[in-house]
Amino acid sequence: MKQLFRSKTNRVIAGICGGIGEMLNIDPVIIRLLVVFLCVITAIFPGVITYIIAMFIVPEKPD
Repeated sequence: MKQLFRSKTNRVIAGICGGIGEMLNIDPVIIRLLVVFLCVITAIFPGVITYIIAMFIVPEKPD
């Protein structure tokens, strides 16, 4: 069973999108584009708040 962690290597801001990409074996750039698209569609505020909450909830990948 795969678990979601913040990525240490595919990190732009906090590693959330990189971690999702690693978990799903998808290029993190695609995940980042989806996040930007969803932020624009939802008037930016809900997407940004969700990302900030995820920064605190999702643990960093252990060594």
